[in-house]
Amino acid sequence: MIEYRFEPELHRSAAYDGSSCIGECDYVDRNGAWAITHTEVDPAWGGQGIARQLVLMVAQEAENQDIPVIPVCSYSVHVLG
Repeated sequence: MIEYRFEPELHRSAAYDGSSCIGECDYVDRNGAWAITHTEVDPAWGGQGIARQLVLMVAQEAENQDIPVIPVCSYSVHVLG
């Protein structure tokens, strides 16, 4: 079972299979906004919507904190428009 975690100390959301990280969505603070710079999922886990969940998790956490999101990586642009 995949477990999703928001890890602010690492500036990312991550997906785990047990103790193995199988995907992540990284962001950086840009003048008070979160810029999503990288999204990656282990190819063995591709096609399951994991990357989308990771991007949406960062966006939701930003919204909860009233922080604007800037999609930078191509996948986050695709998901968030």
